[in-house]
Amino acid sequence: MKTPSRFILYAIVFFAFFDLFAQLPIMSTFALSVGASSFIAGFSIAIYSLTNTFGNVLSGIWTDKNGPYRVLVLGLFLTSISLLAYQFVDSPSILLLVRCVHGFMAGLIVPAAFTLSANITAMNRQGKKVAITGSFVGLAAIIGPAFSGIVASITSPPTVFLFVSLFGWVILFVTIVTMRRNQTVDSKKDTHTAPIKPDPKVIRAYWGAFFLMFSQGALAFLLPVHVQELGYDSRLSGTLLSMFGVVAVLFFLLPTNRLFDRFSPTKLTALGVAIIGTCQMLIGQAGVQASLYGVLALYGVGFAILFPAINTLLIQSTSPQNRGKAYGAFYAFFSLGTVAGSSFLSALPLSVVEQFTLTGLILWGASLLFLVSVVKGRRIF
Repeated sequence: MKTPSRFILYAIVFFAFFDLFAQLPIMSTFALSVGASSFIAGFSIAIYSLTNTFGNVLSGIWTDKNGPYRVLVLGLFLTSISLLAYQFVDSPSILLLVRCVHGFMAGLIVPAAFTLSANITAMNRQGKKVAITGSFVGLAAIIGPAFSGIVASITSPPTVFLFVSLFGWVILFVTIVTMRRNQTVDSKKDTHTAPIKPDPKVIRAYWGAFFLMFSQGALAFLLPVHVQELGYDSRLSGTLLSMFGVVAVLFFLLPTNRLFDRFSPTKLTALGVAIIGTCQMLIGQAGVQASLYGVLALYGVGFAILFPAINTLLIQSTSPQNRGKAYGAFYAFFSLGTVAGSSFLSALPLSVVEQFTLTGLILWGASLLFLVSVVKGRRIF
């Protein structure tokens, strides 16, 4: 694939995650504004992730069958339409319906995009290329919440979704114009898709994705509460998350990204999980702004190590014929981890500090199992 088309692929990844992160600051208040109860407001956030899981799985199956380009175009088209539907939300029931449709349609994009990226990159450069792709995820995490917060405060939440939809239509048009002639047709040569073998690396990649987003879900749920209990303004939560995103992007783009092609992805996965687990425990103990910023910066390093490592694990253990299906399941674990991280902790009768500590211990346990699976050669993870 030509370089300009790769930049379009990066733009698609940015759009998919920008769409996700732009929802975070406004979704609950938007739900309440149309008459939803607190429970329905929370459920409207969770239902997006749940339906996104089904979209991820179906995207993987279609990608292996029809090729990633067609699935990307379909996903961009349907997602952009579903974003327009927020203009017609005037009740909790309509909101839940739109959230279901939006979550499912948006789930079609990411597995196809990462499959295409993996298929066009030399094997010995996968780690570095995934790190660069991950930087656009980090940029979306920084820009998305700020954009939606500012636009919603000036106009309204539906206007935010309108702008995101317009962005999607632009990306769709550019994708069709620039990538249509360069689309790969390897997947069309086979009349069937190769099954995904129970390779230990695939299993580790799935669990790595789950624990990464388990940590993210816990952070999104606990950090605002912790900041509020410390007596700080709620805006501090946003700037803390921005700090984590900025550090992650820098780690992705600077020469530090070379380590992903030099060290074992399983060991890097164990290291990344251990770092974010340590940070979860440290956040609960931090009581001043300076220490919170320092811990979130370290969390950004852990995220930047873990994300490319688990993607590299998946790429190394799959082929172009079954990689779409593998990525579909991979991002389904992402969505499930987000739901588990927030819902599991919210059901426990523990203080915020205790919940941070428990999250850290769970992640540390996972990190040790990743290491044991390598040392012993067992398929624990």
